Amino acid sequence: MFDVYLNQKRDLLVVKQGSSIPLGGASGKWRKRKRRVASVSDEIKSTVQRLGYYMRKRTELKTTRII
Repeated sequence: MFDVYLNQKRDLLVVKQGSSIPLGGASGKWRKRKRRVASVSDEIKSTVQRLGYYMRKRTELKTTRII
């Protein structure tokens, strides 16, 4: 299971359940989502195993619009 945090900019931080928020990789005020997440994508899972956390900025989610 994983804990999911969001900050004021709606950036995403995923850590293993019970782990603390990493100091070096994630700055700012984070608030925990009330629901736990049982499964995540393989990309997020491998990054959490390697680094201990996964962080994605909201700006990375935006896609270009084709007219």
